[in-house]
Amino acid sequence: MPSYGTVDHDYGLRLATTDPADDGPVWMINLMKYKAKAEYADGRETERTGREADDEYTPLGPLAAVGAELVFASDVEDQFLGESPEWDRVAIVKYPTRRSFIEMQQRQDFQDAHVHKEAGMAETIVIGAQPLMGPLEPLRPWSEVPHPPSDDDGPYTVIHVIRFHDETGGAATPEGMESYQSGARTTATANGVRVDGWFGAEGTIIGDGRTWHQVRFNTFPSRAAFMEVVMDPARLEAQKAHRETAIADTYTLGVRAFINELAESVGERVTS
Repeated sequence: MPSYGTVDHDYGLRLATTDPADDGPVWMINLMKYKAKAEYADGRETERTGREADDEYTPLGPLAAVGAELVFASDVEDQFLGESPEWDRVAIVKYPTRRSFIEMQQRQDFQDAHVHKEAGMAETIVIGAQPLMGPLEPLRPWSEVPHPPSDDDGPYTVIHVIRFHDETGGAATPEGMESYQSGARTTATANGVRVDGWFGAEGTIIGDGRTWHQVRFNTFPSRAAFMEVVMDPARLEAQKAHRETAIADTYTLGVRAFINELAESVGERVTS
């Protein structure tokens, strides 16, 4: 068992045994918290930080060998909701099939590199997910919105990791959440929100035992544009009336992506 989380063996079995006729792509969404200093199991001396050890681990070779690709990688700039842990990075790997995720774990080159992840990672959640909707372009070009991207404040992605109160609903969006989205959409659209992907969680292969239902990636032209939406009175009213009653647990993270091919990995963008 890894030191940085608990494996869900039931979901692992599903990944390994899905009938090839029913198998297909899966997006593995990784939330990562690093140790301040890397700690290797063999006791070796190192000046590496946990982040640097994880960078050494990044298994681009094994990923390519099974047909997987890194489609999103970002450092966390703000954590608005969810007190613990305070996440450092979010990344997404798209695997061509569920089985290919298990095949990568079994590769010797992956296992050899894993010592660095074990040394650097304090805690992680890895959610297997499927798209709930395709990516959407903003209705207004970013050059025409009130807070366009600039050299000092460029594209800013807000990630919502959500568990709803209604456990029986799975990835389905509760009625209250639908009402909140309707109330908040006008302000978000006016400020240039772009949906890179909304995902339903089919399982958490490693984590802390919590169940999650959805993960959403909304990209704004700037952090200032996002804050304009956050402070909108109509959105705040809808949040209190609907969102807070629908959601049982959540992380809301503001990140700056240094790799963002998420929308392309899901499908062709359409105009919202």
